[in-house]
Amino acid sequence: MKPRLLLFALLALLPLAACASPTNPTEGDDYDVIAGGQPFAPLTGGQKVEVVEVFGYVCIHCAHFEPQFEAWQKKQPASVRVTTVPAAFGGFWIPYAKAYYAAQNMGVLKQSHAAVFTALHDTHELPIQNASDQEIAGFYARFGPDPDKFAATMESPQVAAQLDKARAFGMASGITGTPTLVVNGKYRIKVANPDDVLKVADFLIKRELAAAK
Repeated sequence: MKPRLLLFALLALLPLAACASPTNPTEGDDYDVIAGGQPFAPLTGGQKVEVVEVFGYVCIHCAHFEPQFEAWQKKQPASVRVTTVPAAFGGFWIPYAKAYYAAQNMGVLKQSHAAVFTALHDTHELPIQNASDQEIAGFYARFGPDPDKFAATMESPQVAAQLDKARAFGMASGITGTPTLVVNGKYRIKVANPDDVLKVADFLIKRELAAAK
């Protein structure tokens, strides 16, 4: 693994700072403004705010955060689009980032997303390191895809392009750890406590919705 990617991978496994003021978040303490930041994808229709969760299946913090984040996501109005983006730090992060996009492209992401966290961190059906495409594809077969087709999709040009986009967004947004939330491409939330992360996200969403009026 290249030194830069190794550093990213190590940082991604470390918890971030505690929230300084969850009821009144402040720039520099609870979130950073991303210079020249852009949303991951253009907003459409009635969407006014994009919230991106940069995550990794191999990240234990992401596994712990997932149930709370999913419950929070379901409460968001139609004006808020929540998008998950796999971190492409390199090394053992990459096979599962490919699997995320392969599952998305094959229509089984929704039913498989939480199960991958469980298989990696609870039941250990999947290895965190040195996972082959065929091994991962065999796990996803329980959700319907043919293993050979799933493995081929992981190595497809479409997934490669999606992975490049995820990597570019992560680098442009200054992502050095997971899970990290980015609001409208402008704000990178710094705090680690799940309750505080979501309080800061709510604060920034309200700000962006008010600005959009």
